[in-house]
Amino acid sequence: MGNSAKDPAAFSPIAWKGRAAVSNRESRFSRMQHEREQPQPESDPDEATGAPATEVRIEVARSIVSTNRSPDLPFDRSINPYRGCEHGCVYCYARPTHAYLGLSPGMDFETKIFAKTNAAELLRKELGHPGYVASMIALGANTDPYQPTERRLQITRAVLGVLSEFQHPVSITTKSSLVTRDIDILAPMAAKGLAKVFISVGTLDADIARTMEPRANSPARRIQAIGQLSAAAIPTGVIAAPIVPALTDQDLERVLEAAAAAGARYASYVLLRLPLEVAELFTEWLQTHHPLRARHVMSLIQQMRGGRNNDSTFGIRMRGTGPLADLIERRFHIACKRLGLNAERVQARMAATVAAVSVPAAPPVAVNPQMSLFD
Repeated sequence: MGNSAKDPAAFSPIAWKGRAAVSNRESRFSRMQHEREQPQPESDPDEATGAPATEVRIEVARSIVSTNRSPDLPFDRSINPYRGCEHGCVYCYARPTHAYLGLSPGMDFETKIFAKTNAAELLRKELGHPGYVASMIALGANTDPYQPTERRLQITRAVLGVLSEFQHPVSITTKSSLVTRDIDILAPMAAKGLAKVFISVGTLDADIARTMEPRANSPARRIQAIGQLSAAAIPTGVIAAPIVPALTDQDLERVLEAAAAAGARYASYVLLRLPLEVAELFTEWLQTHHPLRARHVMSLIQQMRGGRNNDSTFGIRMRGTGPLADLIERRFHIACKRLGLNAERVQARMAATVAAVSVPAAPPVAVNPQMSLFD
């Protein structure tokens, strides 16, 4: 049997309501490949009985705190209470991780969710270890900690409870307004400088978001969540992500303006990333929902990725390279300066620079000419 996972012609894409992936490509580690039978003429893909349902599986995790050494990330440890994500964002860079489970990065990623129900218990043991050294833990670095099943399972809330108990710093990234449910935990932590929340908003176009991020909150609801968190004195930021050229990039300033008006203090952005299977899944989605733009969008992406669909090189994977990537970066910084976003970070960097170059009059200090001021 041919490897249908690598043959786009082997798929008959179906745009299911409430789902982003239009195929279910095999895991690249699977020895067996499957072919979907073509539906009978009378079958209707919009029927509730035919739509792929969400299946939540309980996973008894052996460890819960993941570590990284990426120079692109402002944290070195994270917690992911769930594998897979029902939000179903077609561009999600975490999709390829489902291949390690023998599942598809396509439809399986958004319909087969693994819930680490013992996360809080494992975290308590980790933080209570005599040799543990505290450093900020990120929630939402891979899959969303506030995806729909969190309403029932409350794993993320339990994790926050442990972090609060140990007075441990945390940073949250999410596309869900469900994070406002936990203001009662986050607000006291924020008052001690222990909590920040970042809401991801890539576009304000509800129609695009509805198919690209089918089960995430609407962009308007996410902006409203920024307002609720800010009103509770929780430091809040917006991540304009992903920036998709010729599709969502024109919304960059509008997203930053809406977030700033709601009370956001910080902002960042991420250019669309298409690692491994995500490139094929995103291309299928474009051809299904935006067929007239598909070729142009992919051409612009490749222009910012050294002629490829993706470039995972540290330092440029989040921003891209080339004239168009440089233009997006300039637009972002100009908008942030105008709106007062990231002002605290700019002031902190300036203060650090001043402190670094300040030399006391006496006693004289020997200077190593090989040492940078920022070493």
